Amino acid sequence: MRILTLGGGTVGRWIADMLCRRRHSVTLIDSDPEIVRAINSELDVRAIEGNASQSTVLFSADVLSADLCLAVTGNDEVNIVAASMAKELGARRAIARVYAPAFRDLATFDYQKHFGIDSLLSLEQLSASELARAIRNPDAIPLEHFARGQLQVYEMEVAPGASAAGKKLIELDLPPGVRIGSLAREGRMWIASGADETHVGDRVSLVGMPDAISVARKIIGGEKRARKRTKVMIAGGGETGYHLTNLLGKEDFRVVLLETDPHRCEQLAKLLPHVTVVLANANRRSVLEDEGGGTVDYFVACTGNDENNIMAGVEARELGASRVMCVVGRPDYANVVGKLGIDLAVSERDVVARQVLGFLNEGAVISQVRLPNGSIGVYELEVMPGSPITQATLANLPLAGRCLIAAIQRDGFVRVPTADDVLKVGDIIVALIDLDDTDEILNLFNPS
Repeated sequence: MRILTLGGGTVGRWIADMLCRRRHSVTLIDSDPEIVRAINSELDVRAIEGNASQSTVLFSADVLSADLCLAVTGNDEVNIVAASMAKELGARRAIARVYAPAFRDLATFDYQKHFGIDSLLSLEQLSASELARAIRNPDAIPLEHFARGQLQVYEMEVAPGASAAGKKLIELDLPPGVRIGSLAREGRMWIASGADETHVGDRVSLVGMPDAISVARKIIGGEKRARKRTKVMIAGGGETGYHLTNLLGKEDFRVVLLETDPHRCEQLAKLLPHVTVVLANANRRSVLEDEGGGTVDYFVACTGNDENNIMAGVEARELGASRVMCVVGRPDYANVVGKLGIDLAVSERDVVARQVLGFLNEGAVISQVRLPNGSIGVYELEVMPGSPITQATLANLPLAGRCLIAAIQRDGFVRVPTADDVLKVGDIIVALIDLDDTDEILNLFNPS
């Protein structure tokens, strides 16, 4: 495929090299002549000097034939403008990297829709999502970056005495804003259909809007007594720590957040009223002892500095933290941390690599990712003109047990569909697809 990478910094250079090694044709644009000279001499990439947000520069990089444009400069505004221009000038897909949370906050302004960009990516949010899934359940369905982040996924077991136990899914009185995405039993996971019957001990994934999921949890889990919340300590109140805290939620987790910047602590205390924010240095053993770092179920280090993260993780492990995780930027550190007693090291480069590779698709597929169990794929799809998927209601399409439409994005709004919904050209949908049926299901989304 033809890939246009805007920005030759650490992230842009690394992405360009990775894609080139996978036999893709890569063109890179950067305004620094030294960076352009170095990339041209060291990588099998065509590097061009220029401003990525200027149309003449994009034309010289052959934006018209680009299958994918990745705007990953160090400036959020440049990335958004450049990705928008690339899409308008002919690139099939355009992705912009952003750092500031405001660009992904739909409550204030929809930057992605306004600028016609396929996706806004945040390395910090991607890393936080990886950590959150490892804490909640490594096999959890990764939907944080699909459907504009408006969907929530909650996994739980069918409890003894729950009203859902022993019933078919079609018989459950679930609220309209939630679907059961998958069922797991005896080590096997599959896409749920209305004919499936729930058994006590089954693990189900609820996909939908937060309020609807809260109602559905009582149906699946029963009216259980309040259980002990999982204790999590997060070292570092930057964007990764902030996103991780939001993803964990307040109902099931008790979070203590350590941050060294007084101003940032004040901000976090206002943004996260349910979290205990402490002005402290997590690299000091005495601080971890005083704040209970040795008694937590999970200790997560994401301070923005690899060495500090590793040091804090080692100290927390020695103090008795049950599981220790950290974020590392250098990929060679990932082989070292396991020997130091750290259970999981999340590399921003590895996380963004999986995300970028998920965008290298043709036809209706915008992005895709496979669940760790290897049997289900999560797809973001665009409904194309002339596609068979628009010719019947969801209930009358051959999807049951093979594909679950989890969300529809239409006119900038995201909602969970019903069986009577009919997809329209231009809709963006999120679907869980059984990998054995992928080709047949995707054919429904491509023009006949």
